[in-house]
Order: sequence, then structure tokens, then C-alpha cells
Amino acid sequence: MSAELLQLKVLGSATPYPSVDNPCSGYLVSSGDTRIWVDAGSGTLGPLQRHVRLDEIDAIWISHLHADHSADLLTAYYGALYADIHLAAPIPLYGPPGIADRLAGFLTNTPARSPIEAAFSVTELYDGHQAAVGSLRLTSRAVSHGIPAFAVRIEAAGKSLVYSGDTAPCPSLTELAEGCDVLLCEADSAQAPVVGEQVHHTPEDAGDTAGSAGVGRLIVTHVGRFLTPRQAVARASARFDGPVDHAAPGATFSIGSTAAAVGHSRTTAARSRSTR
Repeated sequence: MSAELLQLKVLGSATPYPSVDNPCSGYLVSSGDTRIWVDAGSGTLGPLQRHVRLDEIDAIWISHLHADHSADLLTAYYGALYADIHLAAPIPLYGPPGIADRLAGFLTNTPARSPIEAAFSVTELYDGHQAAVGSLRLTSRAVSHGIPAFAVRIEAAGKSLVYSGDTAPCPSLTELAEGCDVLLCEADSAQAPVVGEQVHHTPEDAGDTAGSAGVGRLIVTHVGRFLTPRQAVARASARFDGPVDHAAPGATFSIGSTAAAVGHSRTTAARSRSTR
């Protein structure tokens, strides 16, 4: 892969549980030799290994602690410490406050706390957190999901990808996504709730967020069980004039290339147009 490209590989995008052929939310973002596992939802560790071993990833970034975004950290822990993986150092793990204790609470089976920090070097996120991981620059913003949750902007070689995590429409996401090349935005809800707090985007919300932020391309992900990917793309496209794709498992998006997507994704509103 050219060092000039920022690349997104979709490991899974299902919610709130994996389907037969689609794990939950997880993505491999890379540029040059730098690779970050973004969200570790149920079932994503398997397809991750088609591309990279656990001891070859440079960092893990977790948006929030719902299981469909973080559960495979549990098996990654076992792989990192008790199998055929030999870590030179703990894997850098960026996640919401309390992530280490949450993992330890599940993994500890004796009076002694499980050595989470032997597998993961944990950094807790906060609004505005910034980090450099190899050739990638990460900026995280707190978003609106009813629990501590974050979106991230990943930049390399003048190209940018913003991932919403799970969130209702909110100013911090729009600000983070301003002018980005690709917005990977959840579209979980078929309708906004009539009663109670909104904690997800509808497809129309995803289109509105993309339009307000002036992004180059929208990729809808985390499409809920009461929508089809085709419906989500069509509904988002009614509110956003740019190219709209679905984050189908196995799809690869090269940001900064004339090739928009390769792989299994066939649901799109503008397949022939390139990423900005």
C-alpha cells in the first residue's frame, strides 16, 4: 500500500450482535506501516487476523464500552498473554475512562486482579484528546450516547477519516468531521425516539451531519436491525449530495485514491465517484 494513502478495512459493522457473515463494529485503519484496530466489537478479532497479527498492530482505539464495540478485547487479552502471540511491549489501548477496570472485572477469576496492563498500555480518552501513532494523528471528541463515548478523527498524509462511534447528532461530531475526506457514521435507528434521549443517528441524521460538516464521502455503518443497508444508503443520500456507501464487512476504502472501495460492498449511491 502506498504510504500516501489512508486505508479503511471494514472488519464488521453489525449491531447489536453479529450476524452469520458480519461481525459487530470493528475497523482496521492504516497508512504505510502504521495500523490501528478501531473498535473491537464481537467477532472482529477473527477477520483482523486476515490482515495483521495482534503483535503487529500499533494501537487499539475504542469508542465506548458497549459489547458490540469492545467485547473482543477480552479474547485479545488471552491471545496477547496466553497463546502464540509474543508482545515486545503491551499494545497501546485508547479507550473511555474505566476501561482497564471494566476488562479486569470480567477477566479476573481469583483474588488477584488479572494483569490487564501486561497486555494493554491503557490511555483514557477525554474530550479533545490527541495522540500520534506512527504516521497517524488521532483527535478524539466526546459525543452523545448516554454513556462516556467518543468519536475520532484520523489523519495522515493530508487525508482524513472521521469515525462517529455511537452517538446522536451533536455539535462535537460535526466540528470534528469538518472538511474531512470520509465520514464513517453510524445509522442505527430507523426513527428518532419520540420519548427519551436520542443516542443514535438515523440515516437522515447521518446525511445531515455529513452535509453540515462538508465532508467528501459518507460511509454509513452500524445499520440497525430494522433497516437494510440499501435503505440506509438511500435515506442518507436524500440528505447528502456527495457519495454514500455502506460499510459492508470485507470492504476496503482507500482515502486519497481514485478507487473508492474494493471488496464485498455493493450498496452505494455513487460508486463511480472517488474519495476527495
